[in-house]
Amino acid sequence: MNVSDSTSTPIRFDNQVAIVTGAGGGLGRSHALQLAARGAKVVVNDLGVARDGSGSTQSAAEKVVEEIRAAGGQAIASGASVTDPAAVEQMVAQAMGEWGRVDILVNNAGFLRDKSFSKMSLDDFRAIVDVHLMGAVYCTKAVWEIMKQQNYGRIVMTTSSSGLFGNFGQANYGAAKMALVGLMQTLAIEGEKYGIRVNCLAPTAATRMTEELMGADALALLTPESVTPGMLWLVSKDAPSKTVLCAGAGTFSRSNITLTDGIHVGERADAAEVLAASAGRLADRSGEIIPVAGFQQGQMEVTKAAAAKSGG
Repeated sequence: MNVSDSTSTPIRFDNQVAIVTGAGGGLGRSHALQLAARGAKVVVNDLGVARDGSGSTQSAAEKVVEEIRAAGGQAIASGASVTDPAAVEQMVAQAMGEWGRVDILVNNAGFLRDKSFSKMSLDDFRAIVDVHLMGAVYCTKAVWEIMKQQNYGRIVMTTSSSGLFGNFGQANYGAAKMALVGLMQTLAIEGEKYGIRVNCLAPTAATRMTEELMGADALALLTPESVTPGMLWLVSKDAPSKTVLCAGAGTFSRSNITLTDGIHVGERADAAEVLAASAGRLADRSGEIIPVAGFQQGQMEVTKAAAAKSGG
């Protein structure tokens, strides 16, 4: 469905401070430039590594800072590795020393080491989990108490369709990206009373990570700039929380983890066989819900068991 033109209140970030990791190019650069263009003071973080995580140079981050300043914005560069908790703490301290607060964190840093699972080394698996998952954990932990004290914060985790739906050759990447959804689900609950909203962005964009996977015509549509509006909404004052927003080529959709109404089998010798025979009913999506928290699964299960016991 196409959306017709409409007018709305501009999303602005005046007097807010944002940290964007992996912001030396691609999506991160687009995110940083747009946040700055809308008034945010931006920490442009990038280790300057290659697509597979090798090498290191801060020049990529510094170039984006120069772009922001040339356009009249405020920005500082950080070459901290998100896999180094001490360096991350130093980056956050740099932002606090410069501007006195941190309002927005966009966890975007990452690289790929694609191989089929049988050919993938454990080192390659661990490296991807370290940068995508633990990197986001370290950065989020470093700003969490600051945001709690401010009673305000907006955090975006960059997930992926590879994690949500699977993708050949990306067991390490998919595992890390789906783990970020789990992290978001809990932090959104814990941050609610402190005004902290946490969301996930699942982008499809023509970056170093996708250039080998798609044709030229598709890549021309999948610009980083067509994804960034989704990020802007997710870190805005009126942002949602606990949302997985999928974005690419100017198209946006929401992905949800749902719970079907299910069936009660009970404790019986042939429970496994009854379950197998009832697979169709188990998958019936009529009446499914999006749980607000994990306890709802257990609540539903106990309710059905109690009803069966009472003959209801």
